[in-house]
Amino acid sequence: MPKTAWSEKPSELHRVEPGFQLKDVDPGSTPGIDATKRSGKALRLKQKDALGELQGKLFADSTVGGKRSLLIVLQGMDTSGKGGIVTHSLAGMSASGVVVHGFKAPSPEEKKHGFLWRVRKRLPEPGMVSVFDRSHYEDVLAARVRHLADPKTLDRRYGQINTFERQATDNGTTIIKVMLQMSEEEQKRRLVARLHRPSKLWKYNPSDVDDRELWRQLQEAYQIAIDRTSTEHAPWHVVPADHKWYSRLAVQQIILEKLQEMNLDWPQPDYDLAAERMRVAGT
Repeated sequence: MPKTAWSEKPSELHRVEPGFQLKDVDPGSTPGIDATKRSGKALRLKQKDALGELQGKLFADSTVGGKRSLLIVLQGMDTSGKGGIVTHSLAGMSASGVVVHGFKAPSPEEKKHGFLWRVRKRLPEPGMVSVFDRSHYEDVLAARVRHLADPKTLDRRYGQINTFERQATDNGTTIIKVMLQMSEEEQKRRLVARLHRPSKLWKYNPSDVDDRELWRQLQEAYQIAIDRTSTEHAPWHVVPADHKWYSRLAVQQIILEKLQEMNLDWPQPDYDLAAERMRVAGT
């Protein structure tokens, strides 16, 4: 029977280190844990309460002046499971404390400003958790493969991203950056499945097939972005994503670990607790 226990912390197991090569990641692997789909899902559900409690402590801390917050950046090819991460890996968190934002093509107003202008406005407030389902990285990924920016502009953007993320962490935001790495074969299977399920047709976009023709170029763009923007204060984590149960469990565990590292606790009351208990009992 699988023990369903991590042999290594996912935050360390999947963290990008010097010399990392995206091509060496096996999208169909499930490293670090001896589990099945059933036992892995059971562990994820078991950890929901712990995740919810940590989020509660994060929010409570902000009510007494705490500045800490959490930003989760999700990137990956179409159908890699970013939406599933939001639904399943964050289950247990209070919806009132989580804000999910996806960055689509910039509006005419947004184009008048630098590419990080609209992103900066979406950073989490103290006590909050923000999720970027696609993010500012599209401006060095899609922009590279679709030639939406010249090489000098792209080169400058990597530095701007690093500065932006450094400023965010200096202001109390912990950043978790996750790339969900799936295989071409698995993406094809998921696209076919979408076209045969009425409840999934709304998720299908004909442009997804066009992007498949740019697979190699997108992989190269990811490698460059990871090389240039995986930093000590905001490292990338690349998680195999062909098995949804695994990627959801691994990302949940990374979030748990990062929240635990904040050493959060419930704020102590600034009133006489015994006296207040007596007052309430007497009403």
